Amino acid sequence: MPNELIWLLFAIVNFSLLLIFYRLFGRTGLYVWIGMATIIANIQVLKTVELIGLTATLGNILYGTAYLATDIINEKHGKQEAKKAVWLGFATLLSMTVMMQIALAFQPGADDIAHEALATLFGIIPRVVLGSLAAYMISQYFDVWIYDKLRSLFPSGRQLWIRNSGSTMISQLVDTMVFCTIAFYGEYPTSVWLEIVITTYVIKFAVAVIDTPFMYIAKRMHSNEQK
Repeated sequence: MPNELIWLLFAIVNFSLLLIFYRLFGRTGLYVWIGMATIIANIQVLKTVELIGLTATLGNILYGTAYLATDIINEKHGKQEAKKAVWLGFATLLSMTVMMQIALAFQPGADDIAHEALATLFGIIPRVVLGSLAAYMISQYFDVWIYDKLRSLFPSGRQLWIRNSGSTMISQLVDTMVFCTIAFYGEYPTSVWLEIVITTYVIKFAVAVIDTPFMYIAKRMHSNEQK
């Protein structure tokens, strides 16, 4: 099966699972999903694949679901609850980073089979970690802010796609620029760095387009919940 088809199926599975969490557990399910997605996306991003002739990293789909979860909370429960969700995701990512660094500090036993693999996954490169943390906080807070602004400009239910897609696409651009600048600028020639920025954003843009139908489905769930 070609990577492009797997990628599309993977996106549908990820967004569908998010809706299942929301359907079963309501707002709490979205909070849990954001924390989980933030951690797993930062693990998946270590794997590179080829899509439509571009070298891309995994993790962009799952990371994109965190934006959808934040937008659902913002839409149905308000800006302050969405900000709380952003801080939850950041605290989860930061806690995981600290805990795994301490875990890697232990000397492995003679029969250990996992240390090297864990070191590959969780061994920190300071600029990459700083870039990831900064990009998450800046872009997610920006997403909450711009979604609220777009909702005031386009308040009707028929305009939901504008505030959802618009906020996510712009926020993902901010995320890409912050992360790639902190993590990679100066490490590669400018032309290579720019290619990384463009290819990363192209994938994130596609994810933002795909998530819109799922936003409409979520809008109809738990319609009796109060903000």
